[in-house]
Amino acid sequence: MSMILMVNEKFRENVAAWVCFYDRKDMFKAFLERVLRLKEGRSLTIAEKTNYLLFMINVFQMELCLNENLIKKWRRIAKRAKGATKRGETFDPTTMVESNFLRNLIEEFLGVLDSEVFSCKQKSDEDNDLVDVHGSEVVNDACVLYCERFMEFLIDLLSQLPTRRLVRPLVADVAVVSKCHLSALYRHEKGKLFAQLVDLLQYYEGFEIDDHQGRQMTDDEVLQAHYKRLQAFQLFAFKKIPKLRELALANIGAINRRADLAKKLSILSPQELRDLVCTKLKLVSKDDPWSERVDFLIEVVVSFFEKQQSQKEAINALPLYPNEQIMWDESLVPSINYSGEGCLALPKLNLQFLTLHDYLLRNFNLFRLESTYEIREDIQEAVPHLLPYINNEGETAFRGWSRMAVPIKEFKIREVKQPNIGEVKPSAVTAEVTFSISSYKAQIRSEWNALKEHDVLFLLSIRPSFEPLSAEEAANATVPQKLGLQYVRGCEIIEIRDEEGTLMNDFTGRIKRDEWKPPKGELRTVTIALDTAQYHMDVSDIAEKGADDVYSTFNILMRRKPKENNFKAILESIRDLMNETCIVPDWLHDIFLGYGNPSAAQWTNMPDLLEKVDFKDTFLDADHVKESFPNYQVRFINSDGTDNVHPCPPFRIKFPTNLEGKVHALLGNETSEKSSKDASFMEDDHSDKVELLVEAYIPPDPGPYPQDQPKQNSVRFTPTQVGAIISGIQPGLTMVVGPPGTGKTDTAVQILNVLYHNCPSQRTLIITHSNQALNDLFEKIMEGCTGSISTSLRLGQGEQELATDLDFSRQGRVNAMLVRRLELLSEVERLASSLQLPEDVAYTCETAGYFWLLHDRFPFKEFFSNTPKPIFTGQSFEKDMRAAKGCFQHLKTMFKELEECWAFELLKSTVERSNYLMTKQAKIVAMTCTHAALKRKDFLHLGFKYDNLLMEESAQILEIETFIPMLLQRQEDGYARLKRCILIGDHHQPPPVVKNMAFQKYSHMDQSLFTRFVRLGIPYIELNAQGRARPSLARLYNWRYKDLGDLRSVLVNDVFHRANAGFSYDYQLVDVPDYHGRGESAPSPWFYQNEGEAEYLVSVYMYMRLLGYPANKISILTTYNGQKLLIRDVINRRCVPYDFIGPPHKVTTVDKFQGQQNDFILLSLVRSRFVGHLRDVRRLVVAMSRARLGLYVFCRRSLFEQCYELQPTFQLLLQRPDHLALNLTEVTAFTDRHVEDTGPVQLVSGVEEMANIVNYKMHLVYQARAMSHQLNQFSAYSGQVSMETDTSEENGIGNGETSVNAMDIDLRASANGGDDMDVMLPDGKSNDSANIDASVEEDEKV
Repeated sequence: MSMILMVNEKFRENVAAWVCFYDRKDMFKAFLERVLRLKEGRSLTIAEKTNYLLFMINVFQMELCLNENLIKKWRRIAKRAKGATKRGETFDPTTMVESNFLRNLIEEFLGVLDSEVFSCKQKSDEDNDLVDVHGSEVVNDACVLYCERFMEFLIDLLSQLPTRRLVRPLVADVAVVSKCHLSALYRHEKGKLFAQLVDLLQYYEGFEIDDHQGRQMTDDEVLQAHYKRLQAFQLFAFKKIPKLRELALANIGAINRRADLAKKLSILSPQELRDLVCTKLKLVSKDDPWSERVDFLIEVVVSFFEKQQSQKEAINALPLYPNEQIMWDESLVPSINYSGEGCLALPKLNLQFLTLHDYLLRNFNLFRLESTYEIREDIQEAVPHLLPYINNEGETAFRGWSRMAVPIKEFKIREVKQPNIGEVKPSAVTAEVTFSISSYKAQIRSEWNALKEHDVLFLLSIRPSFEPLSAEEAANATVPQKLGLQYVRGCEIIEIRDEEGTLMNDFTGRIKRDEWKPPKGELRTVTIALDTAQYHMDVSDIAEKGADDVYSTFNILMRRKPKENNFKAILESIRDLMNETCIVPDWLHDIFLGYGNPSAAQWTNMPDLLEKVDFKDTFLDADHVKESFPNYQVRFINSDGTDNVHPCPPFRIKFPTNLEGKVHALLGNETSEKSSKDASFMEDDHSDKVELLVEAYIPPDPGPYPQDQPKQNSVRFTPTQVGAIISGIQPGLTMVVGPPGTGKTDTAVQILNVLYHNCPSQRTLIITHSNQALNDLFEKIMEGCTGSISTSLRLGQGEQELATDLDFSRQGRVNAMLVRRLELLSEVERLASSLQLPEDVAYTCETAGYFWLLHDRFPFKEFFSNTPKPIFTGQSFEKDMRAAKGCFQHLKTMFKELEECWAFELLKSTVERSNYLMTKQAKIVAMTCTHAALKRKDFLHLGFKYDNLLMEESAQILEIETFIPMLLQRQEDGYARLKRCILIGDHHQPPPVVKNMAFQKYSHMDQSLFTRFVRLGIPYIELNAQGRARPSLARLYNWRYKDLGDLRSVLVNDVFHRANAGFSYDYQLVDVPDYHGRGESAPSPWFYQNEGEAEYLVSVYMYMRLLGYPANKISILTTYNGQKLLIRDVINRRCVPYDFIGPPHKVTTVDKFQGQQNDFILLSLVRSRFVGHLRDVRRLVVAMSRARLGLYVFCRRSLFEQCYELQPTFQLLLQRPDHLALNLTEVTAFTDRHVEDTGPVQLVSGVEEMANIVNYKMHLVYQARAMSHQLNQFSAYSGQVSMETDTSEENGIGNGETSVNAMDIDLRASANGGDDMDVMLPDGKSNDSANIDASVEEDEKV
């Protein structure tokens, strides 16, 4: 039991629980067998039973559910029973643990539910679990928690196909759902969560899936199955039960509903009803004690025969915007301090899903609730600032103001349209809201004026209490009661007008740009679209229940930050996918749901492979090819098949046809233990090496001009990277795990480059999580890929941040095409002139095309007279012929580009041109996952198509945000067009950000598709050489990866061998004791700070700046937002006032710095009592892998050295002194000292001593400044005295001034934004040359 508790605690803290069993499978098997037999011969307390259940839940939601032998084992049991019967032996399978385990658990649960949840008398006051409710009725909270956990356990088993097939018949046979519906707890106020879980269990019990085939059932199939069941029942009743003649002869519509069916059955006597249910229909056993209850028997029959609401109907009836009832329901949207000790009525994102609809529904509900939580937080932030009160007229008024919320002047419903055919909700509901922005300053006014079409707003109804709540009332009040919040409704902007009724922010073309005018007045009127499903529910409540008219009470309009307000578009996309025939490629379907052979989508198992691939500039030389295929016998040949003795790139490679089973040899990377063993076997047996034919060829001359020459790759890709490139260009699923600094981006760009040249007609979609990552990738694409202007397109808002002179947005590409058209036509005009033909052939692209068809003859000697070098050298006929072909190729390329520009002559509007570019011409289209979800409808409408999907940062993208980009196009003839899916990420780094801890811990919403695929055992390629950090720094995190080594650049480059000036070590853990008697503090929940670490860290930063380290080479990281703000405050106080120090490059959290790097990292771990979320090793990997040259970690040693999960890193850190070791003999940022040479070491005792060292150095700076000032005054005086001397003497004084200034600390330069101090060093070197060698520094090449 103690081991069970330990495993449960590890799961609760999101820490790997099974690590200790990885190499001890026999022990793990024995452990599980002991757990299964734990209850034999012993009685457990209710707390022990709950923990036992929780352990089972954790087991079945993990990789154990992948056991393929579940069904085989049951078949073996049946076979043993059959064999025993033949031999005349007795074999009772019901005595086996496997047969009785779940049934015994269910019976135990029903016993607790029936007899232990409630007690009729009060027990001792010491029992805290018992609470007096309604006088004598007492609820046992521990039993309630047990019942909730049991529901969670059954839901988990029913929501995974391998266990569902075995569990569902048992759940139906015992009638668990019906018994729960009739239990007292289901109707009790303390059973609200239990009731929600029972409803979720009922949903999964009746899920629309064929349990035998594992296939999604269509709505029609579900309906037909329902009719067939009812008709069979009616026929049976007609023949055998005369009393049910009315039911037998009724039409389906008359007995479809629960109430009608129950009424028809009520005419039977209890004995007749029991005989019908137990004997004739056999829905429950007649030995079941519950079979004596009439209400139970009717419930069983009604539940079996009633018509269930379809999944599509359910999701279409749900409002997309949250209302006040959902927002503050703690069982659906828990508060941030969820501890993981209780369960919730939420779906889980486990390894497997029943169907695509199941996948979409779970994601829809979770995403909707996560956005609800964020909206709730925004409301709780905005409303209190308004200071609502009841005025003398008894109406709500507001004393305060809020940036994000404004009082409503007028609200009215403008139009309610008739429902669509087959629906009951209106097809559209529009309203008008008028508000004033007069109380706001210009900045906030501009924010409200920036509202535009499709932005989401919220209508609030605030009605505070007349008297302020007392302290006791406030303590017991809910958040809505404290805020006075009555109702919340969401809406979407259709248009916004100013006080004069002029349309604002129109992007539809109704207002031309030259007619635009600034908005007038202070009143704004917004036309909004209300949620039709919510409106129908509200109107129905008014009509049927006499509820308040919600829409007459709104008095506040709230907006949200645009970047956080995209939830509606994503929810709409999911709902649209539910209503479409959702087609995932056949080769990906089963793997996506978590079933079948994990390797089925690997390229070697796919049809239509590329047998010969032109790798262009991938390989730098012949040796590079041999290095990349160590397990193959590489043979270089010419185009005619003869051996090539002196091969030169580029190369074409023909892959062997018998690749199955030898994938690892080609990829240069083992993806599993089994393949690793196979690889070692093959390496030992060289005679089995397969021959790999590599064709070296001479590419055609692209043309005589420099711009004709293709850009060449300079990266020497490792064998593993080459394996990733090969896998990426072949059809199927490619997964690349890229540890920090291993060149994921370079690999991705080369995949795109090779794919573009080998499949020129195919289009590739690039998706990333962040704009920063997309820009980094896109910039490298621009450097490496060849092609015309229209080849690459960047969509979304981050395009303006691209560090390139070219504009790759749709508008920018259209403009570039139009400019290029004019350039090409001028070239055609010059060509026609050289041939003495009329120049009007260059009037349009069309006329130029006809000219090319009629006059494509050579020579064009005059036209090529402006080439940098002569075309013909006369050395040989072959060389001159190749040059001539190059000239002709230049012309062909020119006219091909003109042909691409032709459409832009015919299409006149910018919108048409940009849509044509996106849907027809661009071969590489890049966007963020958010943009893909927002614009999915537009992409489908325009007929957007793509063949390949490449996703960077895929381990940081939510499941559903990864799935939507796969479906941005319509299917073709019932088939998906997608041929390749390339996922690049690192599951050893932090997952997607989910703000609500409950959705993260309980529902696993932070699990990315990439991580799920890795856990499912899908083969992946792990890049195994880093080029970012010193090898010593890389050891702090490379233990987390398989065989992560170093590239040659970090082994030989001088900058990685040179020590960090002023420091004895290149990395160190610095122990920070309590500062002023205090360690960590939390001014508010989760807002952790540590003043001692902040002061110490800032002192070290100042020390580095005073030595001359550039500020842009230093980043300060921490693990908590509270500490980040504290460090910024300390920097503003201690550093910003001094122009020669200033702020560092960045002060941010570890999570925000993911994907970035810097030369020197100062890291604060903050916590001194509990390890906190750094216990998640993924966050530790990011923290340790951001630095290239120096890492200094400030933390409480005694706490972190005891954390088991972090041991490999902290054992390395603690091999060095835990006091900061400085080398005070070095007074500049440059040193020739080797990194392993510590030099004279001075250990800093603590925060105060470090501050004293900095103060002393500051004193030296002020002395240098004072001396500089005096020397400048003396120089000025000397200049005046020597005004009458000759020119040579003046020059001499000028030189003297120069030498004086060289000794000065250039405070003026620092004041003007310079980061470096210009100090004359003792060895005569100025600080310009002494700074960390930026010229030597290289970004990671691979």
